[in-house]
Amino acid sequence: MSAFSANRRRILSLWLPRLPIDRIKRKLAQSIASQADAREVGEPSSEVSTLAGLSPPLWGRVGERGTTDAGVCGLPLSLTLPRKGGGNPAADASLTNGNDIPSVVVAKDHNAILLHAIDEAAVHAGLSIGLPLANARAICPELTVYDADPAADLKTLNDIADWCDRFTPLVALDPPYGLFLDITGCAHLFGGERALLQIVTNALSRRGFAVGAAISGTSIAARTLTRHASGKITADGEEAQAVGPLPVSALGADPAITTGLRRAGLKTIGDVAARAPHEISARFGSAFTTLLTCALGQGDAPISPRKPLPDYIVEKRFPEPIVTDTVIALTLQSLAKMLVVAMDKQGKGARQLEASFFRTDGAVRSIMVEIGRPVTRPEMIDRLFRERLEALADPLDPGFGFDLIRLAAGRTEIVVQQQRDLDASVHDNDELSALIDRIAARIGGKRVVVHLPLQSHIPERSALAVPAQHHLAAAIAAAWPERVAGEPPLRPFRLFERPEPIKVPFATVPDGPPHQFTWRRARHEVVRVEGPERIAMEWWQQDGKRLTRDYFRVEDTEGQRFWIFRDGLYESELRDEDGNPVPANWYVHGLFA
Repeated sequence: MSAFSANRRRILSLWLPRLPIDRIKRKLAQSIASQADAREVGEPSSEVSTLAGLSPPLWGRVGERGTTDAGVCGLPLSLTLPRKGGGNPAADASLTNGNDIPSVVVAKDHNAILLHAIDEAAVHAGLSIGLPLANARAICPELTVYDADPAADLKTLNDIADWCDRFTPLVALDPPYGLFLDITGCAHLFGGERALLQIVTNALSRRGFAVGAAISGTSIAARTLTRHASGKITADGEEAQAVGPLPVSALGADPAITTGLRRAGLKTIGDVAARAPHEISARFGSAFTTLLTCALGQGDAPISPRKPLPDYIVEKRFPEPIVTDTVIALTLQSLAKMLVVAMDKQGKGARQLEASFFRTDGAVRSIMVEIGRPVTRPEMIDRLFRERLEALADPLDPGFGFDLIRLAAGRTEIVVQQQRDLDASVHDNDELSALIDRIAARIGGKRVVVHLPLQSHIPERSALAVPAQHHLAAAIAAAWPERVAGEPPLRPFRLFERPEPIKVPFATVPDGPPHQFTWRRARHEVVRVEGPERIAMEWWQQDGKRLTRDYFRVEDTEGQRFWIFRDGLYESELRDEDGNPVPANWYVHGLFA
């Protein structure tokens, strides 16, 4: 175990300061590489300058405006930069633009176009974030300009966070371009904190991202070091000594507070920490004092992980990536056995399972399975995932292979032991629940429903459709109105979700049934009628616009039985604004068996 991880909280902070421009460059590199590969195999492709339909950037002509790169969208980690020393010469020459011609991302702020992100070449050219685009063109006429896309940047940051789940399940976003990883008790699995930091930063650098990282005991201290002392690892209690020499701007406080501190002669965090806390609070507020306290390691601000921590997690790492379906299936089987053993020690079963597949190129695919009853058998877990994988519209693509497969129980429950030897109903319920789980794994849990009775006299509101996996026991125990022996059913076996209109040429007034009607282009002659059954609407839940219904049970010449109703009463409700009577509308609401 790492020396710093025993009973002490450890936070790894990541910062990607050039995320917008790095994302765009990776997208362009992937487009150029794909076109180069297409030309090698003789397939037709568009011109390289259009980059597979992407809007071309503006190549630095003075007096022209920046272009919108609307085609550059969120970038998954599976996109890789072209290989050096090979490929198409024209594509390789185009990629050298990132080292020769500065590239920037611009955004509109208060009717001014400002630099939002810049690459390393732009830094060497003297450009900085927040500089107006016109000034940047004056400094560097040869400038490649792209429009900002915050949604795509956020998606890329979330993709990176998914990739970081392989190191710890507690990953939080630190907007706009940062992440927090709670690595408490995890660092020793990767050779210690220094080795873990190198693994993360090197992997992101290979994928074309500029990245800074630091590890400390609090999230604020780690973030402060990441921005201004990347690579720093502080032991517990050494936060104040590490952040003391850094400028006050490293705290990330409001610019007005930073300016006020500098005017007061407090230029470093150590200078501010040397003053009494009540003096700082009186001048700059308690929120800044709390921020300073956390940066010094004297307090802590909790992070908000993107995903809730599962109850149980088992995983398997592979020294060599796996790609075959057989090995993947065997791995899931072994993980299911490990998970069941871990849950069985505390008498629990899984209600929600999630399998995560981590590819070597950084892409992550997760598959979730909901279970109606707590599952305690590994063969059932394996069977559900087989059903889920076979029903995927987007098959599981291993790419160059998976180097980590994880199985997590997101929600568990205590298993209640039942007498299963003599009670046949218990076996029947188990088989029914297993069948529902298998169907739900294939078509989705929301599509397998049961109905529960509701206290309402309105026909369409007298039952509620709910997912069968979560309400099977309630549906079995539900009390429905009993049918009178020897009497026909009062409600149809099939009730439409919405009543369907029918054409009635004439009916006995004021409250008689029709003699014939047309439904779905078919004419039906009425030979038997029962009714009417008058149902008034719930006046306390509607504005009075809903009309009273008169329901009839009718039978046609072919023996088909329908449940139809007239919407409104002739004498009182069926009148226009001038008080003149209007014809009634008729509907069919259900069919009897």
